[in-house]
Formats: sequence, structure tokens, C-alpha cells
Amino acid sequence: MKKCLVVDDSKVIRKVACHMLETLDFAVEEAADGSEALDSVKRAVPDVVLLDWNMPVMDGMQFLKALRDLGLDNPPKVIFCTTENDIDHIREAMDAGADEYIMKPFDRETLQSKLELVQIGTGCGQSA
Repeated sequence: MKKCLVVDDSKVIRKVACHMLETLDFAVEEAADGSEALDSVKRAVPDVVLLDWNMPVMDGMQFLKALRDLGLDNPPKVIFCTTENDIDHIREAMDAGADEYIMKPFDRETLQSKLELVQIGTGCGQSA
């Protein structure tokens, strides 16, 4: 079973994303900010991270840079999941090492297609 870490300061967003991911046969962990997420990754590296941009303590960009600095042999794929939709934010995220970008609000089909784009197979008839 693939593992996903959902990082968002909104409990509602985390719960909705977790539900969608669970229907796609993912084991899901949650973190309310980048600092919690970094601690979680250090304990167990997920296959993919759904990452919010704007959070307290450590925002998404700070987390992404810290994640890349860990120098993991098999780092997780990172999908930014945010309301920041201008081209400069998207370019900044991709330049910092994000693998994909998804706009809030999103639905299950959009999430599934982004997971497939970063080559994270889902348990719904897709290959890993």
C-alpha cells in the first residue's frame, strides 16, 4: 500500500484529502505544518506528500527545501496543493523541487490524475 502525507493547516482540508486518498487505497498520515511534516518524514518516508503552501511555523516552501536538504535516497514525490495559482508561484514551487501542482478545491479524479502524473500508482486498477 502506498503512503501519503497530507500537510495542511486546515483540519477540514486534511480530512477531505485523507478521505479521497483512502478511497484510492493509500495509507495516510497528517501534519498541520511543515515542521510536523518534516518530523513525520524523518520517522517514515512516504511515497508522496500533498503539501499546502501557506501554513504557520514552517510553510510549504520551507518544508520542501528542508525535505530536499535531507538528501534521501528515495525522496517522496511532492504535490503542492494550494490556492496560490499565479505562474510565479507555480514556477517557484517547481524550481524548488515540487513534482506537481494542484489547485484547491480539487476532487478525487483530479487528485488521482496528479498522482498518476508523478508515477504514484493508485489501487484502483492503475499500475504502480
